[in-house]
Amino acid sequence: MLSVIFVRMRKKKNLIPRMEKCESILLRDPSAYKGRWRDAFPGFSELHIELGCGKGRFTVETAQSKPETLFVAVERAPEAMITAMERAMASGLENVRFIDMDAAKLRDVFGDGEADLIYINFCDPWPPKKQAKRRLTAPGFLALYKAVLKSRGEIHFKTDNYPLFCYSLQSFYENGFDIYDATHDLHGTGGGGIMTDYEVKFHAQGVPINRCVAKKRD
Repeated sequence: MLSVIFVRMRKKKNLIPRMEKCESILLRDPSAYKGRWRDAFPGFSELHIELGCGKGRFTVETAQSKPETLFVAVERAPEAMITAMERAMASGLENVRFIDMDAAKLRDVFGDGEADLIYINFCDPWPPKKQAKRRLTAPGFLALYKAVLKSRGEIHFKTDNYPLFCYSLQSFYENGFDIYDATHDLHGTGGGGIMTDYEVKFHAQGVPINRCVAKKRD
């Protein structure tokens, strides 16, 4: 399997040379792998995609726990992704690749049914109704995920935003996904698992984390 909060970030110093040092795990032309990820990266049993990897705490720790899985981390903010890539390089991981791309271009990179699982962690809630289509759990995005996920492929979704979570549950159900393991207090139930950088801060502040698994309906 392969493995967004939108924030205004300061431009990192020496960003370009730092990116160049991570060339071995940064895919400059990811569309070249469409429909052939398994052939291009043999030896992995599953392909997971992470949308909005941020600074990469979740990416790196999850990849470390699943060496048999190929993770592709998608991030549209290079200023955040450079930290994630440097973390992966420092950990010596060989099962992670990064793509500098917006999630809306997912179908340009992945073929039908190629992915086993998609992670969406703490994406921007886009609260105004007129911007609802920009939410990563909006119908338009779910159509992209359905196309690239295998039969019964999964989306693992986490957010601290309760209204977004309620919206997402309905959106999943109405757009071809069955919902499992939904909770409004992930860490309160003792099933926290690996946390993102944002999640660590939220958890320390006592903010409840919402999580669910959405499985592609046959």
